[in-house]
Parts: sequence; C-alpha cells; structure tokens
Amino acid sequence: MFENISSRIEKALHTLRGKGSITDINVAETVKEVRKALLDADVSYPIAKEFTDRVKKEALGRNVIQSIEPGQLMVKIVHEELTKLMGSEAVDINLKGSPAIILVAGLQGSGKTTFSAKLAYYLKNKKAKNVMLVAGDVYRPAAINQLQVLGEQIQVPVFAQPGVNNPVQIADAALREARMKGVNVMIVDTAGRLAIDEQMMDEISNLKESLHPQETLFVVDSMTGQDAVNTAKAFNDRIDYDGVVLTKLDGDTRGGAALTIRYSVRKPIKFIGIGEKMDALDVFHPDRMANRILGMGDVVSLVERAQEQYDEAEARKIQKRLVKNEYNFEDFLSQIAQVKKMGNMKDLLGMIPGMGKLTKDIEIGDDAFVPIESIIGSMTPYERRNPSCLNGSRKQRIAAGSGRTIQEVNRLVKQFEDTRRMMKAVSTNKGLKKRKS
Repeated sequence: MFENISSRIEKALHTLRGKGSITDINVAETVKEVRKALLDADVSYPIAKEFTDRVKKEALGRNVIQSIEPGQLMVKIVHEELTKLMGSEAVDINLKGSPAIILVAGLQGSGKTTFSAKLAYYLKNKKAKNVMLVAGDVYRPAAINQLQVLGEQIQVPVFAQPGVNNPVQIADAALREARMKGVNVMIVDTAGRLAIDEQMMDEISNLKESLHPQETLFVVDSMTGQDAVNTAKAFNDRIDYDGVVLTKLDGDTRGGAALTIRYSVRKPIKFIGIGEKMDALDVFHPDRMANRILGMGDVVSLVERAQEQYDEAEARKIQKRLVKNEYNFEDFLSQIAQVKKMGNMKDLLGMIPGMGKLTKDIEIGDDAFVPIESIIGSMTPYERRNPSCLNGSRKQRIAAGSGRTIQEVNRLVKQFEDTRRMMKAVSTNKGLKKRKS
C-alpha cells in the first residue's frame, strides 16, 4: 500500500537530515521532490502545488526547537498536512433509523457488491447489528446470485426479486420486509455502468428520493487514480452522497485517489477495502494513513486487529501450558491460525514502524505459513503434543510426508524451541510481577 509514494517522500525528506537549520534553499529542494512524488502518485498538479506550498509556508514559519532536527520537523509538518488533506479524523457511519438504510452507488467493476457484503459482515460482527442485504442491481448478469452467495457466506439474509426490473419497487418491498422482521440495517446494492450515464444517475437519484437513506456511500476503485476523483465529483454533483469507500487499496495503486478524493469532493472517506476476504474492510483513519505513507507504521490498527482475534481463555490456557513446559505444536498451530485471521502478512508487517521498507521487495503472501503447516500436519498427534520425541527417524518421515527437506524440519523444530523458551520467560516474568504487586 503506497510503497512508491512512501519511498519517494522519504527520499525527499532525507535531504534535510543532518542540516543545522531550515533555509529557503533546502526547504525549496525538499518540497520540490515531495511535489514530484505526489504527481507520480497521480495527484493533480493544482492539489500537489497547493499542498507543497502549505508545507513550505509552515516549515519557514516555524522555529526549530534545539532538540528537534530540521528533518524531523519537516516530517511532522508533512504528516500534519497529509492528515488534513485526507480529512483530519475518522468519520463514523450513520446508523440512526429503524432500520438504518445504506445506499451503495458507484461504477460497474468498482466493487460495490463485494463491499456491500463486507459492510454487512462488519456491522453484524463489530456493531452487533441485525443486517439485511438488498439485491438492487437488476442489469448485471449474475449480480443477484453473487450477492446471495456472499450473503450465505457471511450468514446475512439477502432480499431479492428476480424478474422485477424496477429497483425502487424492489427497495420499497425490501424496506417493508425489513421493518416486519426487525432488521437494524438495510444495505441496498445498486446497479453500476461502465461509464457515467443519465439513466444510471436518474435511477440512483430515484432510489435516494424514495428511500431517504441515512447513508449514501460512493464506492470507487482506488486503482483508477485521478479518474476515480473525477467520477467521484460527477456522482457527488448529482446525488450528494455522504461518504466515499475506496476499494482495492491493497493492489498496485499509486495512491492519488486516497490522497485527494476528500479534498476534491469535500466528503469523508469512511471505509477502505484491503483484500478479498469478507473481513478485509477497515474504517479510514487519515492520521494512521499518513503514518503509513511516511513509513511510520500503524501500530494502533495492528493492536486493534490483534484484539479482535484475541481469545482470552485460550491465551490463559496457553500461558499455563508454557509455565508447565507443556506448550506444543498444536498450540503453535492454533496461534498461527489466529495470526492468519488478522489479514495479509505483508500488510500486517507494514503496520510495524520500519518494517514496510524492509519487506518492500519481499513477496509475503497468504501462503507464508504453508511450509510450517505442512510439516506440523505430517506429524502424528503424539508428536504434535510431545515435541521432545522428535528424533532423527521421525524427522525424516515428517520431511517425506510434508514434501519439505530435513533441513526445513530441523529449522522449524529449532524455531519452535526458541519461541517456546522466549514465551515461557515472558509468561513467568508476568506471573512474578503479579505476585509482587
């Protein structure tokens, strides 16, 4: 996410490191490189120029505190201005109403249907809402079926009327059913087009007028860059939506849409799509995104994801097993499963300050744990529960069964023992601290 712009801005800010003071000349050099980085990220020239002019004005207008280097001050100023550019603070979704109605709009291919299901999953699991999806896309082949499949996957009901070609009629019928069944939130997936046209605009306007939704969200593919911003403007001029959703932000995107869409349409970015899975949806936090762009990581989001997957009872059980030296490969495997639920490994590592740069050129996919899982999967239940029994002949059999080398098996066993030793030390220290207090 934003790898190219991150490295370009970091390189630009590097020119001020080691300088004794901020001057017109070194600030001008720095903002020139920052402007180039923004243009390369598909930010329009007027916005890039205005942004860097503000950075320059702030930098020359501030006195450098003796303990802060000019480079550090410039990073702080760029961070502040990036955060302002993207909206300053997170804006929550409006769920007032009985039910709260959320209308989802956008071009075809932007990811509306998938986002609708992700939002339903998010509201059901994180907000404890009773959600219903409405299949309002009556034109795209298999659109209704796609939403029904996703609804079944996340166990959320989908209202559909196959054969009915009037989206307003479908939405009105869905609303009656939602009220009858005590649904908290009704999410309406609408039809898109390959380009903005009058029929599509009329249809979405009619839907909005009929439903009076609490939220109208515009979904945009962030990989389309500046085109996304232009489309967002056209939609907003016509339907005056409440917020933006950026999809495919985990793809090979230059980031221009994420950086400037808030500034261009004066509407907040509310959610970002960061993967294919149903839980790959995040609330958009401008300050955290600025952190990531500047290579400062996003520890807050990392902790939040960990807490969502954290099983307190399981953790207590594992801690007891560690103290008694009973921690085994089955425990190790269950912890790997919890880490995998947190999301893409490269994305997670990018949330740790400095790690994004270190892993930039390394391919870390969802299959990163496959070798470990295949080796542990080739052990017998007895071997998984009793790691100390793994002698040479057992390791040879495990290597053959998992399709890995004996060196890989030995490496995993050593890593497991090191991890177990470290975790036991941490757990024992925690116990001592509790007893002392």
